[in-house]
Amino acid sequence: MTEIKFIHSYQHIISTENLLEAWREFVNGKRSRKDVQIFERNLMENILSLHRDLANKNYKHSEYKAFNISDPKPRSIHKASVRDRLLHHALYRNLYPFFDRTFISQSYSCRINKGVHKALKTFHSFGYKVSRNGKETVWVLKCDIRKFFASIDHKILTEIIRESISDKDVLSLLSEIVGSFRSTEEGKGLPLGNLTSQLLVNIYMNLFDQFMKHKMKARYYIRYADDFVILSTDKDWLIELIPKIADFLEEHLKLNLHPDKLFLKTLASGVDFLGWVHFSDHRVLRTVTKRRMFRGVVLKEGKRETVQSYLGLLTHGNGKKLKAKVENMLGSEI
Repeated sequence: MTEIKFIHSYQHIISTENLLEAWREFVNGKRSRKDVQIFERNLMENILSLHRDLANKNYKHSEYKAFNISDPKPRSIHKASVRDRLLHHALYRNLYPFFDRTFISQSYSCRINKGVHKALKTFHSFGYKVSRNGKETVWVLKCDIRKFFASIDHKILTEIIRESISDKDVLSLLSEIVGSFRSTEEGKGLPLGNLTSQLLVNIYMNLFDQFMKHKMKARYYIRYADDFVILSTDKDWLIELIPKIADFLEEHLKLNLHPDKLFLKTLASGVDFLGWVHFSDHRVLRTVTKRRMFRGVVLKEGKRETVQSYLGLLTHGNGKKLKAKVENMLGSEI
């Protein structure tokens, strides 16, 4: 079967038309931010300047602004300039539709019509199917990749992308963006703050997803970023999978499983996945998540939007009582 190649040219991606369309998408919901306002004051001049640098092959990615968040564990976010983020968006809007169709359906992170809620629904559906409506014991292998974003190997990522993109200028531009950031190790790492990073890690992990689906025949497999689970009635088969998974990740992607976040247990005993503890017929909010939510509400962290996000989170499981408690704590404020 002939492999499908990416058809958009470098000239199309860097065109003023594509940059303007990318700006319209990028600026949505961001016009109140100071850096965006400054860029927008001379919008056409800034877009034309970016286009000229790209056309003349003089474009260089600028430095990142680093800051830390707790989500709930400490994370280091690296924010690019508005100019660079606009280019990221211009690339993304052309790359995403092409690469997304190559991904397996059970990959849920940072994809249109996917996300946490769909992953949770699929997990529940898989549990129901594997158990044969509660007649069989379901075993769940849960794995996590150690220092995921910081461990993405630039050379391997570039080689994977080159299999689908033949335009040397597009590859050179992607190489500039990928190489604009490095973690503590040379030639490794993608910044958490980049829109392109969300797509690039899915491209990187698609190799593993295909291995799990087609080589390991893991029918009931779900991945969300660096978290993944496999459900089965065969405990021994899941145990045998562990070294095969570890070997593939290390050999092909230079990634390592997190030894403290790997477990094998029955669904009936409760499986912690994507912020919820899942059981055979229901799920409950993880205790750590619950504490963080109430602390945020009490301290009024994150304003109204954060409170609404907490209330939305509670709709994903058995959270009616918690939702009522949050609403009572805030009264008329929500």
